[in-house]
Amino acid sequence: MEQVNGDTLAAARKVIAVHINYPSRAAQRGRTPAQPSYFLKPSSSLALGGSPVERPAGCELLGYEGEIALVIGKAARRVSIEDAWNHVAAVTASNDLGVYDLRYADKGSNLRSKGGDGFTPVGPALIPADAVDPAKLRIRTWHNGDLVQDDTTGDLLFPFARLVADLSQLLTLEEGDIILTGTPAGASVAKPGDMLEVEVQTVDGRLSTGRLVTTVEEGTTAFADFGARPKVDDLQREEAYGSREAAGLAAVAPVLTPELKAKLESVATATLSSQMRKRGLNNVSIDGLQATRPDRRVVGLARTLRYVPNREDLFKTHGGGFNAQKKAIDSVNEGEILVMEARGEKGTGTVGDILALRAQVRGAAAIITDGGVRDYSAVADLEMPTYFANPHPAVLGRRHIPWDTDITIACGGATVQPGDIIVADSDGILVIPPAIAEELVADCIQQEKEETFIFEMVKQGNSVDGLYPMNAEWQARYQEWEAGNHND
Repeated sequence: MEQVNGDTLAAARKVIAVHINYPSRAAQRGRTPAQPSYFLKPSSSLALGGSPVERPAGCELLGYEGEIALVIGKAARRVSIEDAWNHVAAVTASNDLGVYDLRYADKGSNLRSKGGDGFTPVGPALIPADAVDPAKLRIRTWHNGDLVQDDTTGDLLFPFARLVADLSQLLTLEEGDIILTGTPAGASVAKPGDMLEVEVQTVDGRLSTGRLVTTVEEGTTAFADFGARPKVDDLQREEAYGSREAAGLAAVAPVLTPELKAKLESVATATLSSQMRKRGLNNVSIDGLQATRPDRRVVGLARTLRYVPNREDLFKTHGGGFNAQKKAIDSVNEGEILVMEARGEKGTGTVGDILALRAQVRGAAAIITDGGVRDYSAVADLEMPTYFANPHPAVLGRRHIPWDTDITIACGGATVQPGDIIVADSDGILVIPPAIAEELVADCIQQEKEETFIFEMVKQGNSVDGLYPMNAEWQARYQEWEAGNHND
């Protein structure tokens, strides 16, 4: 196979990189884009395998990202997805390097953070594009000999041909241009003295680029004082390393701690509702739904998915493949509740047995949709509860397009935001703003203690007049009762 050489680098007038393209990376980042987005890297950032890369002086976070690079073979302008792969000459390995220390400086362009000299090594060999199936490639990255990234192109958010066609709508892809196609989970930070290796091969192992080797050196020239200087915080460290744990940072206290969850599970939905009403929150119930498991009570954090009314041309671009519905299901985490906005449309299903099972396997606490459910019997047999408007046998595309995830939605007459606390049982479904949850549940516990006392007093034959709600006399008797129970 042909080797990447100086002529290859000289022919590249543009280097275009995709932000997020692998489901594993999307799950790690906690966001799944509906459409591809891009940034430019200067052609001067290109380097051959074996070349060292400098971590600029004063920088802490040199991030690496193993990627598959496409080399354009003939100009592409407004090409179709079906024709796009014919404009690709070869694939090779690349490492999308960048310093998170300068990420803040360019408001998303990544010019300074990812445009440094040597920040885009490519090679060592070119695999002819016509010799491979672009959906059957494997990307692997090693950091000091340890395998840290290993994924395939079988379930990309945006297949390679779509990237080429999409970019060609507005700009001409020229012969020699390079497209970096995204990185899977596992990207992290390299330090001076480290060695990075990236390899692309066919999934059957038949063809390989060989290992692209890059060593990291420490820069010695300090930044001048007339431009942006390196600056990092814990958020950038977490993004660079992939997690707070990997970055050596203390875990952030969860919004829904086990203790808070237990308290919310212990109080009645009606009590929660009345306490929210006292706070002026009257529109926090998801109404009109039934449950597959009415015997279950669930508490969890909301993840959201929005469907829009079907329009045939838009369904072609948004309804198939790894669409927003599948992305939402495949990224829901342990204990979370997937809430779907279906506009109360009852004439089709919004989830069926396979996707509901996938959500259960991922640990979802529940699915809530104000639309229909397909394969009702199978969904009802799952341990995970599903709250829904009605069963319906029709497929999603009859009425809906899966459109977006993790945004503010409306479901059953209530506004739901990602991260809201959902409490659901046979009495109803409530949406609790997380900022008030601790105070709210404390007041609920107190209210239920008082109601237990009132119940006992009524049981003993007392009138509810002055007792429910309690006047000053009954409040004093309640205090005595509570003190006695506490002492016991």
